Amino acid sequence: MAFRAELRPLNPAPVRGVPLRDDLGLGCAPIGNLYTPVADADAVATVRAALDDGVRYFDTAPHYGAGESERRLGMALEGVPRDAYVIATKVGRRIVDASGDPVPGSATGQDTVADLSRDGVLRSLDASLERLRTDRIDLLHLHDPLDVEAGLDGAMTALAELREQGVVRAIGVGLGKLPPLLRFTAEAPVDVIMEAGRLTLLDRTAEEELMPLADERGIGVIAAGVYNTGILVAPETAPYYEYRPAPPALVARALALQDACRAHGVELATAAARFPLGRGAEAVVIGARTPAEVHAFARGRDVAIPEELWLELDRIALAPAAPSRTGTSPLGAASPAPSSGR
Repeated sequence: MAFRAELRPLNPAPVRGVPLRDDLGLGCAPIGNLYTPVADADAVATVRAALDDGVRYFDTAPHYGAGESERRLGMALEGVPRDAYVIATKVGRRIVDASGDPVPGSATGQDTVADLSRDGVLRSLDASLERLRTDRIDLLHLHDPLDVEAGLDGAMTALAELREQGVVRAIGVGLGKLPPLLRFTAEAPVDVIMEAGRLTLLDRTAEEELMPLADERGIGVIAAGVYNTGILVAPETAPYYEYRPAPPALVARALALQDACRAHGVELATAAARFPLGRGAEAVVIGARTPAEVHAFARGRDVAIPEELWLELDRIALAPAAPSRTGTSPLGAASPAPSSGR
């Protein structure tokens, strides 16, 4: 499924003759120093590589690097026609300095704290516009609003007003926890939702209620966290699931998925990135910190994946038990429980 019209670039002409890949987005948390520091020049090169590969959807947030991700994305897009790309950013968190005090204006800081108030949303958006060097946001998400009542009452009301005023083209909410995301999907006036890690080869819990509910309400779904923080890229060398070392049984299942992919000449990461698109997601957001990582996931969008591989991956993922290579206990559940965070 392609990105809906209101979320596509207004001018979709290819950059340097590269076809538009409108169902792929560059996740910009890594260029905000996620895990390791990134130089400004390297961040700019990563964003430019995405443009060169036909990726025009960029997902950022004040939370990523306490403003650094937005600042660097704004630098990288300087001079690119504004109608040629889509920016998604987020509100619901306030940037603070090392002392925990709010930073002035569009300054970067050391951390963020939750702020779901109407005024907090408006201040956050103003600062984001300055860091991003733009006059509008295409998609504005409410970022991890675990306090659903506060999110619906203050923040979401402000988002709806901003959409009505034309300051943003569409509004959404992004969460890695299903219960609050289900509430927002059922009750909030959103155009899209972003689920994180709940529609993956290993965790398919979004299929049970979230996807049918979103379809019923005409709400688009964007998939993030498709690698479950590492295990679906390199289960042998980086077996992390939801930011923690994965249990042996989950590693065994990921290794079985990898073996099936290799038997068909497909990278596990490629299948993981493509999986949500076959399950109703409009777009997939994938984080990258280098041009090489961008080129890898962009090329993966064009890889032919045979139906028999998808069937095999389904069998492995949904099996009630699977033996471990190392002789540890087999899995006892069809899919892992939702994690507590992104």
